[in-house]
Amino acid sequence: MPQSPSPAWKSEYPFASNFLQTERGRVHYLDEGSGEPVVMVHGNPTWSFYYRRLVKALSPSHRAIAVDHMGCGLSDKPDDYPYTLDQHIENLSALIKSLDVRNATLIAHDWGGAIGMGALLENRERFQRIVLCNTAAFPPPYIPWRIRACRLPIFGKLGVQGLNLFARAAVTMATSRPGGLEKNTAAGLLAPYDDWGNRKAIYAFVKDIPTRESQATWQTLSRIESQLKDLPEMKKLLLWGMKDWCFRPECLERFIQHWPEARVQAFESAGHYVIEDASDEVIEEVKQFVGLTSS
Repeated sequence: MPQSPSPAWKSEYPFASNFLQTERGRVHYLDEGSGEPVVMVHGNPTWSFYYRRLVKALSPSHRAIAVDHMGCGLSDKPDDYPYTLDQHIENLSALIKSLDVRNATLIAHDWGGAIGMGALLENRERFQRIVLCNTAAFPPPYIPWRIRACRLPIFGKLGVQGLNLFARAAVTMATSRPGGLEKNTAAGLLAPYDDWGNRKAIYAFVKDIPTRESQATWQTLSRIESQLKDLPEMKKLLLWGMKDWCFRPECLERFIQHWPEARVQAFESAGHYVIEDASDEVIEEVKQFVGLTSS
């Protein structure tokens, strides 16, 4: 019998898979090219596919590393697992050490900002640059109603994990493109989250958003924020889609308060998925930032 053709989205993601074995499962990551490392950290509900264009653009001259958090992308999706901010930071830190990353640039988006900054602060001697895109590394100043709805008892779990409403909505609501993302792009972002079991981490991320200071994730975010000012030696670039209804411009302003020296590039017509909405511009900004092109 002839084999079924590969889904069209796979042509956009022609990378070799690598895995870090942990005590409770494997963490998948991309490791393309050689040179100074660029570590790319995704959020919810995406995976390393979100960084495919940056991996292609940077790997001819840099070591492009893009992780899939446990439960996400092509990583294992174990049951009864602590899908928490602290655990994701621990996993990323283990990967950074395992790959002996040095003189690296961090690129992070959405939940990846808190995870990436948490791991960077534990391994600051290994990093020299930070690029943050529509994210936060501090306790949430607000929770949009569309996110709150996904946290409702019973309805939230059925909607997010059962019907995949969170990830499916994101391919239209997280972009400023009329009609949503291109078909192949949407299919690629959704591909790993094709059943109830494969969506447990998506729901866990939503549930892990803290609302009280007593919660462990709130305390972790507060600790990360308190250390943001302690990185004067690192170059910083903030890339922001200004039509983001989740990580709104006030999140950008909060980073600027901590890092007034940061280079800031606001994309007025881009939404939350800024690397999709302003792909060429983001790639050019990152290439300039890591010294590939002149400004």
